[in-house]
Amino acid sequence: MSIISSLSPRAVAAPESGIVEVINYARGREGLIPLWAGEGDLPSPDFINRATTESLAAGETFYTWQRGIPELRQALSDYYARHFSVSLPVEHFYVTGSGMHAIMLAVQAVASPGDEIIYLSPTWPNIISAIDISGAHSVGLPLDFVGGRWALDLAKLEAAITPKTKGFFINTPANPTGWTANLEDLKAILALARKHGIWIIADEIYARYYYAGAARAPSFLDVMEEGDRIIFANSFSKNWSMTGWRVGWLVAPPEMGQVIENLVQYSNSGVAHFLQRGAVAALNDGDAFVQSNIDRATQARDILCDALIATNRVQTLKPDGAIYAFLKVDGITDSRQAALDMVDKIGVALAPGSAFGKGGELFLRACFLRNPAHVEEAAGRLADYIKGL
Repeated sequence: MSIISSLSPRAVAAPESGIVEVINYARGREGLIPLWAGEGDLPSPDFINRATTESLAAGETFYTWQRGIPELRQALSDYYARHFSVSLPVEHFYVTGSGMHAIMLAVQAVASPGDEIIYLSPTWPNIISAIDISGAHSVGLPLDFVGGRWALDLAKLEAAITPKTKGFFINTPANPTGWTANLEDLKAILALARKHGIWIIADEIYARYYYAGAARAPSFLDVMEEGDRIIFANSFSKNWSMTGWRVGWLVAPPEMGQVIENLVQYSNSGVAHFLQRGAVAALNDGDAFVQSNIDRATQARDILCDALIATNRVQTLKPDGAIYAFLKVDGITDSRQAALDMVDKIGVALAPGSAFGKGGELFLRACFLRNPAHVEEAAGRLADYIKGL
């Protein structure tokens, strides 16, 4: 028996990330403009770094609270009061080792082996594998793509429910499509969940990156009632330029507290105390920094999308939310090969749509949370490439 064949079949079946494949292929190329990954190009700001180094200097390097240090849970409660107009006591908040960890814990809390979780596709591939590795079954429901925009067919969502369905995974604003649920969508999804006794795992990491005239995207927090079965997964990565920190959080019913604490204990045993001090500073002192990131994304979104739409070869319209343009380019039928080809020929690295599951095969994802001047250069190179197809 070979080493690989003796391993867990679920672990072996976990696919290589199509995004990481392009990153590994392109990393280190001179003159490359990397729009591949879901992160900005700014480092974490000094006020966050300073809070962390001060914590280290103070010796806060021991085991800590499994649910998160009290100051961070209070800062999360205050943050939601400011930006979501909800009053949630600290008992609703749990600190995790990244948004990915938050998603894993939510899936583990909700689903047993053999259960099904429905997700909206195309989607971030880690979501699919998080479900499958847990022993549950991921069920992709493709969004409709019409006239350059994505839409959810609620009748199809209800039709996808089976006796094994345990949860909906709803990412809005969505990676990679930019699809953003409106309040009526959220009410309808919640009504289905209530009707069928289904959990909702709500990934609202991009809620602040919203371009439709409001300070944030609509949230399940706007429509839910006490007792609804909703778990929110979130992260410090995008808002505060902290992708490398690997700190996130869950918002969940207080009744789940001991369950979540146990899952934390048996996965990473808690987030480092000094990292949590940086997260406190991000929440308490970082509103202006987050707004500057949103402003950069808004400007870069317009630059990129205007240039590519003007080629008359790109069907995608400007997304309402998130930090990505998901591009359907006339003449491209193999997004993986196109992504590798763009690296070689024009020095722009995008993520292939084939990495994002059903419905994404003909698309390419570009992250525009970057210096608008760099995005303008990338847009020019991409437009020339597209015109030459």
